[in-house]
Amino acid sequence: MTEPATTAATSASSLPLDDEQLLRYSRHILLDEIGIEGQQALAASTALIIGAGGLGAPAALYLAAAGVGRLVIIDHDTVELSNLQRQIVHDAGRLGEPKATSAARTLQAINPLIDIVPLVARADDALLAQWVAQANVVLDCSDNFPTRHAVNRVCVAAGVPLVSGAAVRFDGQLTTFDARTPGQPCYHCLFPDEGDASDGPCATFGVFAPLTGIIGCGQAAEALKLLLGMGETLVGRLQLLDGKTLRWKELRYRQDPACPVCGAYA
Repeated sequence: MTEPATTAATSASSLPLDDEQLLRYSRHILLDEIGIEGQQALAASTALIIGAGGLGAPAALYLAAAGVGRLVIIDHDTVELSNLQRQIVHDAGRLGEPKATSAARTLQAINPLIDIVPLVARADDALLAQWVAQANVVLDCSDNFPTRHAVNRVCVAAGVPLVSGAAVRFDGQLTTFDARTPGQPCYHCLFPDEGDASDGPCATFGVFAPLTGIIGCGQAAEALKLLLGMGETLVGRLQLLDGKTLRWKELRYRQDPACPVCGAYA
């Protein structure tokens, strides 16, 4: 079983669920693996979502609907018409609005029982250090390598689990990193920041709209499992999806002992 995601900033909630919560989350509560205690754990949790775009939109929608008590969303961008093909947390009435606040409005309408913290800012080292320390799980839904590596560094240092997703053209990938256990790999072990690796931004190469939904929902599932301490996560396993065939492949990977980010924690 996965270890529940906990940090010093969060304590387990003993508050009982009220009648509205019991009804709203009843289909979760019926699951033996979740139950009332699990739903209370979700209500006491904080998830930090980096990016409110193609991946962050479905991930945030499901975490909000599932009752994660606080969602913090970091995104510096504004809603554009080209976003609406896949970024389902926004609508045509939000053009020009910051994505973080647009997402917050949608999420709050879906579930007014949770707290939403929209941050209209770039995910730089200082901001990440502040908010990762308050999170139980981080979802990297960004679209560029510098941000992904920055998020990874802070999560490793803070010992906070990180769920990583990516989607471009018809290719998606999904995995989880958990620095709470020594010897576990990090993002840098899998994708070093040296060499010729580069992103394929949607604005340049395009992206199949449902692919972002599949990967984003996978990120939400991984985050919920981490928060609940349930099931088996994707730590050490990279899932690759071909959107044209809907076939998955899995690659296994290990910690790089020479990794400059997590090698010292081996």
